[in-house]
Amino acid sequence: MKALAKLKKLKGRSRDEFRVRGAQACAAFAERRGWSRLTRLPADEAFFKLFARGAANLPAPASAEQLLAHFRTRTGAAFFGGFADRGRTVAALRRVNDERAEQELIACASRIGEGRFDLLGLRDVRFGKEVDWHLEPLAGKRTPLAHWSRIDYLNAEIAGDKKITWELNRHQYFSTLGRAYWLTGDERFAETFCAHLRSWMELNPPKLGINWASSLEVAFRSISWLWAFHFFKDSTRLSPALFLDAFKFLHLHARHLETYLSTYFSPNTHLTGEALALFYLGTLLPEFEDAPRWRATGRRILLAELDRHVRPDGTYFEQSSYYHRYTTDFYLHFLLLARANGTLHEDGEEGERAAGAESKLENKLLALLDHLMYLTRPDGTSPLYGDDDGGRLVMLDERPANDFRAPLSTASVVFKRGDYKFVAGELAEETVWLLGAESVEAFARLAAHAPAGASR
Repeated sequence: MKALAKLKKLKGRSRDEFRVRGAQACAAFAERRGWSRLTRLPADEAFFKLFARGAANLPAPASAEQLLAHFRTRTGAAFFGGFADRGRTVAALRRVNDERAEQELIACASRIGEGRFDLLGLRDVRFGKEVDWHLEPLAGKRTPLAHWSRIDYLNAEIAGDKKITWELNRHQYFSTLGRAYWLTGDERFAETFCAHLRSWMELNPPKLGINWASSLEVAFRSISWLWAFHFFKDSTRLSPALFLDAFKFLHLHARHLETYLSTYFSPNTHLTGEALALFYLGTLLPEFEDAPRWRATGRRILLAELDRHVRPDGTYFEQSSYYHRYTTDFYLHFLLLARANGTLHEDGEEGERAAGAESKLENKLLALLDHLMYLTRPDGTSPLYGDDDGGRLVMLDERPANDFRAPLSTASVVFKRGDYKFVAGELAEETVWLLGAESVEAFARLAAHAPAGASR
């Protein structure tokens, strides 16, 4: 009967799906047998051979100290606007947020240092002072340190509510620690980040455990680490040895993502989230020889999925308001990061084809944003319908889960849209991090006006 059920599942599958799923199954088998090089971190000498000589002004590093020094001073990979000038950004943030908001942020970051987390609408979830990365604390379930393909995370008797465990391991709270660090200069937030990063790498060996079992979780964690390195790169607590190990893990994350893309498993926000992470990694880690391939793969998928994921009326195809917001964030980050680094087009692509890709991305993004605008109620909340996991791409404010106005705040400045400003109401902290201090004046100069209609 089991064999018959499996045969029924194969009915209607395309040749390409057989090829992709077969390759992924073979890769997982090789990992379980220990045949794959991706089941262990390379030694330093072998790792430095993975770098592209001469890329991003990198003088062929031969030590962890040289690598960290390069990252702290490099100019070859542009991050988001808020990181261009720390002093101006902090001053802008204090214009946007009041003292109470700052104190709440600091208190939240301090609780993280005590092993207390606010996740998915839950407050003070405790994973221990020495964080247990495999624990689901509400059900008291701890998943085994087995190969990720052997963990039945859908079985609540084994994993409890996997989303709680995964939400912690996305490390999106690193941005909470980073924001508090930038505002206060308090090194205890950097110490917490470094301690958690070291602990995670020690307790989540390559390919072992539930935190490797979903490619989307690997993707979000990769993005979180990249943001964290920009928050903490100048901290004396970030040691060269820790940074080198994390760089090795990021390389492994990228290789895992490109091997196990959710092309046929879950081709929705899983696939586009994974593609965005590859684009992040390929754009922000140009030191690696593989970076152009990661960047091109992410870009190709993100552009190819626009027609399927964004319907002509601007709605997200899964008909979920929360995943619509996710998708809007994905493509807004893609656009901003690509523009900052000139990586929106394929290498050598120019003329009408290049212009067409950018125009299509902008038009689809505007359609997504228009829908967000019309979804927003007068009190600033949005209805939650369809699937909703309560997650975020990057945690850059403490807004409630049903407040979708931050992307409208950012887009009002990017696209000079007064109706977006009208609905956003005020400049979001997230906008300052994404666009920089100058966004405060740009937002103030923009004339707000009501949308063309009350509904659509």
